[in-house]
Amino acid sequence: MADTSVALSAKAAAGREKAAKTSTAESRLSHCCFCSMQCQMVLTSSDDHPGLVIKPSPDFPVAAGRLCQKGLHALEHVLHPERITEPLRRADRFESVASRGSAAGGLRPESWDVALKEIAGQIRRIQAEYGSDAVAVYGGGSLTNEVGYLLGKFARVALKTKYIDYNGRYCMSSAAAAANQAFGLDRGMTMPLHEISHARYIILAGTNIAECQPTMMPYLLAAKKNGATIVTVDPRNTMTSKAADIHVQLQPGFDSVFVNGLLHVIVAEKLYAESFVRERTHGFEQLVEAVEPYTPDHVERLTGVLEGVVRTIAHGFAKAETGIVLTARGLEQQVNGVENTLNYINLALITGKIGRPGCGYGAVTGQANGQGGREHGQKADQLPGYRLIEDSAAREHVAKVWGIDPAELPGKGVSAYEMLQKIDEGEIKAMIVLGSNPVVSSPNNSMVERALQKLEQLVVIDLFETETARYAHWLLPGSSFLEGEGTLTNLEGRVFHRGKVLELPGNSKLDHDIICGLAEELGSGAFFRYNGIEEVFNELAMATAGGKADYSGITYERLKREKGIFWPCPGPEHPGTPYLFQERFHHPDGKARLFGITPKLPAEPVDLDYPYVLTTGRVASHYLSGAQTRRTEGLNKKAPVPVAEIHPWLAQKIGLRLEERIRITSRRGSLVFQAKVTEGIQPHTVFVPFHWGEQLSVNRLTNDALDPISRMPEFKLCAVKVECEP
Repeated sequence: MADTSVALSAKAAAGREKAAKTSTAESRLSHCCFCSMQCQMVLTSSDDHPGLVIKPSPDFPVAAGRLCQKGLHALEHVLHPERITEPLRRADRFESVASRGSAAGGLRPESWDVALKEIAGQIRRIQAEYGSDAVAVYGGGSLTNEVGYLLGKFARVALKTKYIDYNGRYCMSSAAAAANQAFGLDRGMTMPLHEISHARYIILAGTNIAECQPTMMPYLLAAKKNGATIVTVDPRNTMTSKAADIHVQLQPGFDSVFVNGLLHVIVAEKLYAESFVRERTHGFEQLVEAVEPYTPDHVERLTGVLEGVVRTIAHGFAKAETGIVLTARGLEQQVNGVENTLNYINLALITGKIGRPGCGYGAVTGQANGQGGREHGQKADQLPGYRLIEDSAAREHVAKVWGIDPAELPGKGVSAYEMLQKIDEGEIKAMIVLGSNPVVSSPNNSMVERALQKLEQLVVIDLFETETARYAHWLLPGSSFLEGEGTLTNLEGRVFHRGKVLELPGNSKLDHDIICGLAEELGSGAFFRYNGIEEVFNELAMATAGGKADYSGITYERLKREKGIFWPCPGPEHPGTPYLFQERFHHPDGKARLFGITPKLPAEPVDLDYPYVLTTGRVASHYLSGAQTRRTEGLNKKAPVPVAEIHPWLAQKIGLRLEERIRITSRRGSLVFQAKVTEGIQPHTVFVPFHWGEQLSVNRLTNDALDPISRMPEFKLCAVKVECEP
């Protein structure tokens, strides 16, 4: 993290001086567009710099005075010369795939009137021929609450389709499903971030906070300074594990085996919180039965984690006065991701470490608005306020707010990847993509490329011609995080206001104006006429009233005055809810659910032909599919290409020589990567970051098997073979 400003380069600023106007001093405040910390930033100008510079804000409650390298460079992609600033259409909608899939595919500018009319006309034609569900919507977890809400409403009211989902399905769905099962409610963290510093024992499982949420590290370091023990569970030695007291180098796929070992010790030695378990949970007997075979010595035989290490962690966490468990994608992006997460929640529950100071469970959200993005209707089965779309009372409430008959609302659709499969199968004929790049971010993405080529209409709303946009018939210029006002919800569940700082460049439009304009052309304009984005939020608040994620007591005025409010906030006098589950959980009986987890094999175990495990993840310099950070010179210099990490044992086994590359082959494809030999990775595991496209996209190799509950793809492990590539 740095506490210095980064000036926008003259090259990036060229031609955008008019766009970089600010209105009031207040509007110069914004929030970073990247991770779920959502650190506040200040945009300033001075005689020392020709354009704007970004500095960390000194007084926002989250990460005050801090920004990471991505936040400090966030202006560069906003003002990048490759930014799309007017509607673009492919020259020939029926041209060859080879032409349409390249930058030379005949993009030409059109007016907004022509673009919206022709897109709406194609949608009407397709739906008349194939039915309403022939059109799908694919959203994103970095959109504001208002835009995510409008996208869900647009799909169900203007398009009348059941097919809408978003890229958060790849990020938070396993943790969300587990929290709903265990607690009855899914919010990223059950407590504010500052409680981390009061915990005496912290377990970080499958999360690399130092690189993915760098401004969260000071909370962990403060806890350590206060005497906390920190445990990391990861197949790699990361920047996060270097700050830990104990690092468990666990091979992907063995998460529940390891946790069952911890639970076995806690149960067998009666270290659990007996009164808490008895009075505030159900399911303890099933948990006891499930963990009984997983003695520490048995866990050592299965995982290689020493019996003494299992006992040490179990004793330490159970006996600590306070403790927190934080999980992330490492254990969630698996076909057993929900069960893995439930098992870590079990650990917090049976030790009574939830609902009191210095205690709690948290799923460390990945995307900027990964929390809010899944609360207001982008998920296939949900309506605003975290209501289920197949719940009759939920349908009635939301339909009343929207002014339609509940019977007009479609049923639930399918998950993000399953929508892409339905395109490939011919059921979905058109799709609108906003704020996502599924060609890079999806598993087995060669299938995704094949599917998109079959669409009769693909509309992409974005800042750049991304890998997905190269297959689009229409590319519409949307708004960046500095140009559109709105609200977001960070990993704590804190809702906050992000103001407008810059004017739109060229002929771009605000994302919500594009949605409303399309609705108008589709004949549903009466449901999408708002006097500004605040009016959209006010409608969202009404739609969430009485739901799990209740925003009904939140207003823009309160958010600005109070610097954020934790949901649920069910009334104008309600202070918000920073701490969840202090007295009761969200199930009707007020009790949490414990689950006995029997560990299962991954979808694709290793074998003689594919003897190693491929796992994927992030690096500090990049974000998601890299569409923004690969266009940021200061970040891309640090990581211009993906580098595969392999253990010296594996390097020796395959005969790797200095400066040779490696070929990684799965059942779905084969790619060549630069290699880094390091002892900081599990010997049978290979790690490759996922921020690149085309022949650098590791997701050409990853497995598209889905968790049966969350429908999360198994990004974190697939069987591969590894060879030298001279």
